[in-house]
Amino acid sequence: MIPDVVLLLAGVAALLTTTLPGIALGARTSGRRLVYGIAFLTCAAMAAIALMHLLDPAATPSAAWLPLGLPWQGAHFRLDALSSFFAFVTGLGGAAASLFALGYGRHERSPQRVLPFYPLFLAGMNLVILADDAFTFLLSWEFMSLSSWALVMAHHQDRDNARAGYVYLIMANFGTLALLLAFGLLSTGGDYTFDAMRDSAHTPATAFLILALVLLGAGSKAGVAPLHAWLPLAHPAAPSHVSALMSGVMTKVAVYGFIRIVFELLGEPQWWSGFLVLLVGGATAVIGILYALMQRDLKRLLAYSTVDNIGVIFIGLGLALAFDANDLPAAAALALTAALFHVFNHSLFKSLLFFGAGAVQASTGERNLENLGGLIRRMPKTAFVFLVGCAAISALPPLNGFASEWLAFQAILQSPELPQWAMKIMVPAVGGMLALSAALAAA
Repeated sequence: MIPDVVLLLAGVAALLTTTLPGIALGARTSGRRLVYGIAFLTCAAMAAIALMHLLDPAATPSAAWLPLGLPWQGAHFRLDALSSFFAFVTGLGGAAASLFALGYGRHERSPQRVLPFYPLFLAGMNLVILADDAFTFLLSWEFMSLSSWALVMAHHQDRDNARAGYVYLIMANFGTLALLLAFGLLSTGGDYTFDAMRDSAHTPATAFLILALVLLGAGSKAGVAPLHAWLPLAHPAAPSHVSALMSGVMTKVAVYGFIRIVFELLGEPQWWSGFLVLLVGGATAVIGILYALMQRDLKRLLAYSTVDNIGVIFIGLGLALAFDANDLPAAAALALTAALFHVFNHSLFKSLLFFGAGAVQASTGERNLENLGGLIRRMPKTAFVFLVGCAAISALPPLNGFASEWLAFQAILQSPELPQWAMKIMVPAVGGMLALSAALAAA
């Protein structure tokens, strides 16, 4: 029987191959249908494989090795429960974006600049999730960054888009450098496989430095404050289906990288690691939604909303670290579940909202909210699904955004069990920040 990780790698190979008709057919209608059609089918199949592996109670981690990259190491790949979950999120988001692009692509100004890089972007995100050594992870991370940068630059003739691509490239390289340094500290004896890193021990000072570097590296890609500067620039510059992938999926790949390194490779957490991540998450949630309230560009508003929701996810991760460090496994499991549930939920409703924004822009040629109004009469179907997405992102019951944020609040209510006074003060304060961001999101 073929291991699931090999099947997913076959899907990655199919996506990489799909770039060829994108180059050959360029702006032709057949090229759009072929590239997005193959991407839809491939991503849907990969999501199904990942979901079956995740739900199979008898499933064990499956590994694969390819003679690529460094000659003495090769490329290691692994599929376990964590990577299965994120591969499912990535596959589902990629399938939805590709299906939307089959129609939306008719309005694309420069399809010859989008079609060759779109499947490469999808492949890069999946490779990051499957990577099982530092070299493969960083190479895949950079591949994901460069292919998405090319999509951001699809309309490079626009001055604002060129600036957005420049800022995004700077931030992407900064993040890769931080992760490179983090892996250098994690490795022992020159062995850069994740298996070797799992068995290594670190002093508190080294662990703090690694955590800080991962927050900088993965956090800059996820969009934590104050490293979120690229999101409100890149999302409006990219085509709407690419914006949906960057906001709904790529930021979650960055969250995956943070979880993989900090929760698994770094070893036993300390309570101060939860404190630091909580502080970053709470500040990110409030800053993101405050900036969103001031926006008049629809896609910029959605980009800042992503910053807010990334803050919610990091609040859950910070709580999980704090509870785990204090040997409270049930509370830690609740907090981590809230974070992962919000990862899945945000990928759904943020993709939906960017699809709606793309439909509005294609129909009206406008993104300025001051110039839009009464579209429910012209676009009733878009108005309905956009309303559903807005209610979900505002954490209104009974939709999925409410469910995951409610779980986060339940985890916050477990904070009296934490022995450190700093945590007893920080967690309720972050709970207030989360409540404030939810109220402002509804506004």
